[in-house]
Amino acid sequence: MKKAIMYGAGNIGRGFIGELFSKSGYEVVFIDINAALLERLNKERSYPIKVAGSTGYRDIWVKNVRGINAADIDAVAEEIASADIMATAVGVNVLSKIAKPIAMGLKKRWESGSINPLNIIICENLIDANHYLHDLLKTELGMEYHELLENKVGLVEASIGRMVPVVTPEMQAENPLLVCVEEYCELPVDKDAFKGPIPEIVNLRPFSPFSFYIHRKLFMHNMGHATTAYLGFLRNYSYIWEACRDSSIKLIALRALLESSAALSKEHGVPFEELLNHAENLLFRFGNKLLGDTVERVGKDPIRKLSVNDRLVGAAKLCLKHGIKPVYISLGIASGFMFAPESDTAAQEVSKAGRDDLIAALKHYCGLEKDDPISTMVLGFYNILNKEGEAAFEKVIETAEGFKNAG
Repeated sequence: MKKAIMYGAGNIGRGFIGELFSKSGYEVVFIDINAALLERLNKERSYPIKVAGSTGYRDIWVKNVRGINAADIDAVAEEIASADIMATAVGVNVLSKIAKPIAMGLKKRWESGSINPLNIIICENLIDANHYLHDLLKTELGMEYHELLENKVGLVEASIGRMVPVVTPEMQAENPLLVCVEEYCELPVDKDAFKGPIPEIVNLRPFSPFSFYIHRKLFMHNMGHATTAYLGFLRNYSYIWEACRDSSIKLIALRALLESSAALSKEHGVPFEELLNHAENLLFRFGNKLLGDTVERVGKDPIRKLSVNDRLVGAAKLCLKHGIKPVYISLGIASGFMFAPESDTAAQEVSKAGRDDLIAALKHYCGLEKDDPISTMVLGFYNILNKEGEAAFEKVIETAEGFKNAG
């Protein structure tokens, strides 16, 4: 049987990529640090997934799985040496820690005489994650292996659009391996990055040029999600589905998505109608009550989410590049500076900075100058949201229309 290595047995690893590998006929070997989870995987050799649809759950089972402890570097390297395909879903900050065992596995692979390419699908929330991992591996491998790295290892970026919420305590009690996911289950990947034949994997969507999918995920899915969360926080909602059922929030999020759609259409030459359909589908998916996704989780870490090239400011700047006013995206940025759950220290920091001096905060966190048109709109929206109380949403929509139609 073909073997797939899944580095990371978390929600994306088990709830998305592992499922696709298993359905495609691979034995799936999970590498993780969670000893209890690995023990259960090795005992049962399968795990359940609850798929949350609009009308209820359906259960599926992922089979032919086992686990290896990431702390056992030699065992990890042995598995990688004989793998047919591999993926990572460990978090951006962990990539530097797994580069060494991956490099060890590649060396064992080549020293055994194997010349078959190994494609590594990188499922991390980072633009140019392929270049980042390439540089890490290049350092670990040394000069004598650089040619093999270039010719025999495909570092394939992926766009992870499937939403995988936190499992409830009741579900956890049912089975610690259980993962809850939404129905959407497509995996767009960078077609040009594969070495050798592209493997036949269920729901794999190779696409070229892949930058379109990277931008679509960040500037539509991530931007729309964050905007919904930040506005939902201002209206004291706990869940994303609640925010999506608020007509004012839904209107703002949709119009922000339309701005981004127009910019992406011009940037990548993709029909606007296709992106409009995607925008409407995103809002439908965000509103899935069974996902149970919280406002606090989706909005967390605004330091990263408000940074210059990330989902909000990056989308706004792409709009300006193509002559589109990012009015509603700017409203999302303004609401991000008011997101302040007590448990989120990053949010507390950003919120305080905005209250103290929003112009300075825009420069520090967003890389925006005082005279930038985005800053002007953000400042206007922030002042309304901060002062108008219950009338704030009606007022900001009225102001947004004014910005949109100004000469």
